[in-house]
Amino acid sequence: MNTATERAIAFMWANYGGELSLVDIAGSAWLSRFHFSRTFRDATGVSPGRFLSAVRIYQAKRMLVATSATVTDISLAVGYNSLGSFSNHFTDSVGISPGRFRRMSEDGVYTLPEDAPRRSALRGSVAGAVDLPPGCASVRIYLGAFRTPIVQGRPISSAVMAAESDRLTHYRLTDVPAGEWFVRAVAVANSTDPEPWTSRLSLVGGQPAAVTVTTGTVIQSGICLRPRCRVDLPILLALPDLDEIMLPLPDLRAESILA
Repeated sequence: MNTATERAIAFMWANYGGELSLVDIAGSAWLSRFHFSRTFRDATGVSPGRFLSAVRIYQAKRMLVATSATVTDISLAVGYNSLGSFSNHFTDSVGISPGRFRRMSEDGVYTLPEDAPRRSALRGSVAGAVDLPPGCASVRIYLGAFRTPIVQGRPISSAVMAAESDRLTHYRLTDVPAGEWFVRAVAVANSTDPEPWTSRLSLVGGQPAAVTVTTGTVIQSGICLRPRCRVDLPILLALPDLDEIMLPLPDLRAESILA
């Protein structure tokens, strides 16, 4: 850990079950809380409190899958004093309740999250190119337009696509209501290694700022996929295995399968 933000994030992952204040987290970064909050938001796009909340929900997801602990015990283990508050926050973040998430994991069946209802009739689209990092052979990608920088809840519009390193790939999210939205991508990639299944890559991408969608327009917003790193927010959305929903890899030519 060589930056204040990285030190703080490591501290959150190690102590998410305790009662952490902003002073505690800033102290782990060796900064004053005022300077720390600005530095942290610049690096991650969210406040320290929002990041800590995402860490707690992510760890709750892992416990629901890997342990037989009750939902109540898990809520306490990740720092919640109220089961109701935990359940509501988990459902808002993951898209389904803790109980349903556990049942889905036990059944081994995840479905793609449904898009949120579109209450506005004033809509546009967001489109752009998807750039892959070096060393990728084939990639399965989930893209969505979200209200926050965190991949959580129900996106307002989403798409699943496949890409290959030697082909130009574009995406298009349609029927996006007018307003400001964060376009985020999560991907699983095979490497160019002769035995790619031994070297799978977890990729993320998205613009740091929200895009502003207006009625009847197509907003251009390119996405550069890159390997996940320590400062990236945990993925909270209950996504299925991208391999399972995309096999076999289709012939894309130059466009997304949903373009």
